[in-house]
Amino acid sequence: MNPAGKRLESHAGRVRGIPPLRTERARMGHPASKLMTYENILLEKKNAIAYVTVNRPKVLNALNGATIEELRAAFHELKHEASIRVVILTGAGEKAFVAGADIGELALRDPVSGKEFALRGQNVLNLIENLGKPVIACVNGFALGGGCELALACTMRLASDNARFGQPEVKLGILPGYGGTQRLPRLVGKGLAMQMVLAGEMITAAEAHRIGLVNEVTAAAELIPRAEAIAAKIIANAPLAVQYAMEAVNKGMEMTLAEGLFLEAALFGVCCATEDKAEGTSAFLEKRAAAFRGK
Repeated sequence: MNPAGKRLESHAGRVRGIPPLRTERARMGHPASKLMTYENILLEKKNAIAYVTVNRPKVLNALNGATIEELRAAFHELKHEASIRVVILTGAGEKAFVAGADIGELALRDPVSGKEFALRGQNVLNLIENLGKPVIACVNGFALGGGCELALACTMRLASDNARFGQPEVKLGILPGYGGTQRLPRLVGKGLAMQMVLAGEMITAAEAHRIGLVNEVTAAAELIPRAEAIAAKIIANAPLAVQYAMEAVNKGMEMTLAEGLFLEAALFGVCCATEDKAEGTSAFLEKRAAAFRGK
C-alpha cells in the first residue's frame, strides 16, 4: 500500500497507485462511527459532481464481493447527499473500466451462494439505476461481464475510443447475472443482445455506439471532460425535474404506453407543485437565469 500522504489526482480514470480514500464526510471530521474507508474504490466530490472510481487496476478493476459492497455504500451515501447532483463512474488506469467479476471468487459458487451472489450484485446495480441522480459511466478500456452490466445500469454511457464491451459469461459456463440479460435487450434490442450474450464476443466502442449501447465515443483524454460538460448542463436544471424525468423513463420502460403516459402526467403534476417550477417559469418570463433550490 502506498504512503497515506500520497495525493489524490483529480478525475478518476487517470489515477495510479492511490491509497484508500475516505469519503467527504470523513474528511470533514464526522464521528468515527460514521466514517467509511474504501479499499477498492475512490470517491471524490467537486462542484456538485461525485467521482466514483473502481480502483483495482492490477486485476483490471475486477468486481469482487468487497468492491460490490463498497459501491453499495458509496452510492447509498451519494443518494442522500443533496449537494451532489451528478455521479461520474469510471475505472482506474487506462486498460479497463471493469473487466468482469473476480473469477477466483466465482469458481467457489454453488447453487445457493451463486443465486445470492447474483441478487447482491443486482441490488447494487438497481441502486445505481434508480439513484434519483444521473450516473454517467465513463468507459475506459474493457467493460466485460459485470463491468458491462455496471455500465448498463448507469443513466448514460460515454466510451473512450479504445473501449471494448462484452458479455462473455457463457465462456465460463454461466450467464450474465447482474442484469445483462434484462438491460441489454431493452437498450439495443433482442437480436443484438442475443448475439452479444450467446457468442460472448467483444465489440468495439464504435460498434457499441452504432447499436446504441453507448451515447458517445471520445478520445481517452476527453472522456472525463466530456462527462463533466454534460454534468454541468444537468446541474443547471431543476433537481426535482431531473429526478422525476428519470423516474418517468425508468419506470415507464416497464409499463404499457397508456400506463407510462399516466405516470408521466402524474409526475408532471407533482412538478407543478414545486418551488422550482415557479422559479423556472418566472425566470423564463423575466429573461433571467433560474436559481433552482430542489424544492
